[in-house]
Order: sequence, then C-alpha cells, then structure tokens
Amino acid sequence: MPQSAKLLSVATAVPPFCFEQVDVAAAAQREFAARFNDFERLAKVFKTARIMRRYAVRPLEWYFEPLGWPERSEAYLDGGCRLFVDAATKALDAAGIGAAEVDTVVTVSSTGIATPSLEARVAGRMGFRADVERVPVFGLGCAGGVSGLSLASRLAQSRPGSTVLLVALELCTLSFRLDELTKANIVATALFGDGAAACVLRAGETGIADIEMSGQHTWPDTLGIMGWSIDPQGFGVIFDRAIPPFAEEHMAPAVNGILDRAGLGFGDIDRFAFHPGGTKVLTALERAFSLGQGALDHERDILVEYGNMSAPTAFFVLERIMRAGLPARTLLTAMGPGFTASCVSLKKAA
Repeated sequence: MPQSAKLLSVATAVPPFCFEQVDVAAAAQREFAARFNDFERLAKVFKTARIMRRYAVRPLEWYFEPLGWPERSEAYLDGGCRLFVDAATKALDAAGIGAAEVDTVVTVSSTGIATPSLEARVAGRMGFRADVERVPVFGLGCAGGVSGLSLASRLAQSRPGSTVLLVALELCTLSFRLDELTKANIVATALFGDGAAACVLRAGETGIADIEMSGQHTWPDTLGIMGWSIDPQGFGVIFDRAIPPFAEEHMAPAVNGILDRAGLGFGDIDRFAFHPGGTKVLTALERAFSLGQGALDHERDILVEYGNMSAPTAFFVLERIMRAGLPARTLLTAMGPGFTASCVSLKKAA
C-alpha cells in the first residue's frame, strides 16, 4: 500500500502595504461616485463585507493611476517574486529543510502571467537545485490552494522520500479597475487582498498531518459564475450574484460525493475548513453543512484581517486552525472557476 503524503509545514506571508478598509472606501468614493450613478448603493459593500484591512504589493495611490498590462505585469513579477521567497522560506524553515533539498516545486497563481514562471525567477535567490522539477499551475482561482495541495500530495506520494514545496500566491489587487463601472468591480475593490502561502510535503516520514484523500467536483454549464475577462487593461473580475445560493444548494451534495468515494461521510469530519470567499458565502456554507454558530470562526477572522486573497486564503485558515489545535480530521474545501469544488482531507498525525 503506498505511503500517504505528510504535511510537514504551513506558512503564510503578505506584502508590505496595508490598506484599511475605510481608506479604500474613501478612495473609491473619490474615483467612482461622479462617474457611476449606482455607486452610492453599491458602496455599502465596503461595510457589509466585514473586512477591516487587506495587504497589497503597491501603495493605495498606485491603484488609482492609469494602469495597463505593462504596469500590472511589472507589479506581478516584482511583488510576486518577493512574496514567493517570503512564504517559501518560512515554510522550509518551519520544516527544517533547505531549499536545495526540494525536489519539486508546485506554484499556483491565477492573478498574473509569468513565463518563465515565478519559481524559475526566484530559483537563484531560493537556492533550488538545477534539477528541481517545476509545476506551475494557472486558472484555478480561489480553489487553487486546495487543488494545489491535492496535486502536491500526489507528487510526493509517487516518490516516497522526495520533498515537494507548494506555493499558492495571488495578487488579486492587480485586478482593480478604474474603467470598469460595474458591480463586480466595486465588490472586488472592497473584497480582494494579496497574499501567499507555502507548504512542504513528503511521504515516508512523520509530519503534522497525513493527506488522507482529495477530490474535485465541477458542475456543468457554470463557466460564467466566476473567472476573469481579459482586455488591454488587464484582468476584469467575473462574479455572479448567485454564488451564495449556489453554494447553499449544491456544495453539500458535491462534497458528500467526494467523501463517499473515499469511504467517508460528514460524520467523520471533525472540522470543515472553508476558503472564506465572503461573508454571504460563509453563511451559505454554514446552512448547507448544518454547522453551528461560530463553527467558521477562523474563516471569518481571516476575512476580517486579510480579505479574500483567492488561492492562499484557505491556508491562512488552516494555519489558524493548527495554532488552535488541529482536530483529528479536517476537510479543507474551496470553490473556484469552473465552477469547481475542491477538497482535501487532513488526518492529524498520531
């Protein structure tokens, strides 16, 4: 029987610029109110999102300058590389492993385009070996962190003793747009932050937790629920207002099917850990999974303190759960473009 992949460490990192939500709301008011008739009604989201602050790779004023692909790409490459090194170094240090011991690097990011990809650009700074295997993953959005963990665990399991480094990194603030007078753009401006998370995995030794199982579910005919539109100015966010009701109606059956294929059920899960996409989504998930009040406390705290950072946000939640004491079995779950649900079960090491 193949050995399961072990999670050796989890680490998170944020860029240097901190945005207080009140300051973002004031800047948005100055920029959009005179040009967007519906802004005053939509501006309530800066309060209802229940976010206090977020972090970004550029100062607030930069986002309200004329920006196109060149400026956003430069910020992605510069800020992304710095954040990659920060998160990866923390995870490797926590695992007691040097960068030269890493055999495979899985890089998950959907908020910028880099060829060569980020792990190649920082290889010298990190000290990766020349024969390290690179696996860049694009397009999974908010589900990317959990799906990336699934992929990284299977790569580790396929070669017992090898070390896999997973880095999930998103610079969501680079999608802020001055030219998009839409509800989706205002919501994104009130919701998104930048961040990164890294994990170290290895099969064949002890760790924090076993990666017990993983799975995905993609619903047909749901491409328009979430994603990017692309034009000369950069990425434009696609949000469907139906995400919370969709999650409430469809998530539990999909997750139940994923668990059932692994011989598990809801009763076997001690802690459901969700990517906190927003307060309405968290409320919908509590209803869908019949969770008690306060069950998703760490998810809400992360949203308040960091906003929605897309792929890495699930690891910010997991890190908080670990600090409080990892339960016997935790199901890490996220939704993303596709429209897709991704799950990974972590069984606490004995």
